[in-house]
Amino acid sequence: MTRELPDIDATEAEPTGATEAGYGGHVSQTLARVSRLHRLAGGRLLRPTGLCSGQEFLMMTLWDAGPVRQSELARALDLDPSTVTLMLRRLEQGGHVTRARDPQDRRVMLVRASEQSYSLRPKVAETWARLEEHILDGLDDGEREAFARILMKVEKNLATEEGEEGPERP
Repeated sequence: MTRELPDIDATEAEPTGATEAGYGGHVSQTLARVSRLHRLAGGRLLRPTGLCSGQEFLMMTLWDAGPVRQSELARALDLDPSTVTLMLRRLEQGGHVTRARDPQDRRVMLVRASEQSYSLRPKVAETWARLEEHILDGLDDGEREAFARILMKVEKNLATEEGEEGPERP
C-alpha cells in the first residue's frame, strides 16, 4: 500500500538538516557525477572505434590475456556473467571477438579477440590517453600526482569495503 505525499509549498517546507549538496555526502555525490561524466566522455571518444562504453575494458582484457574462459572474463571485469554474455554477443556480431568451445573441456566457452580487432588497440589506447589529458587539464604535475594518489586511496577504501583487494600500484 502506498500513500500520497502531501503537496507542500517549498516556502513552507522545514529544513531537514540535510545539505543540498548531498544529504551529508557531497564528496560521494560529486564522485558519482564525475564517474558518470567520465563514462559519457569516454563513450563519446570511443564512438569512432565502433565500441560502446565498457566494451573497451573487455577488449583490453582479451588483447592482454589472449583466450580466456567466459566465466574468468566476467570475474576479471567484476561483471555479472549475463552482462558479459550480452557484451560478447554484440562484440561477436561486430566481428571483434570469437567464441569457441575449449578443446580440453567442451563445457567451457573460450573467448578471444578477433584478428581484425587488434587494429582497434592503438585507437583505444589513444582514446584513453586523450580522455586522461582532458581529465587532468589545468592540473600541474604535483596536482596530477596528488590526485592519482588520492584516487588510489579512495579506490582502496571502496575495495576494502566490498571485501576485494585494493589496487596493486606503487
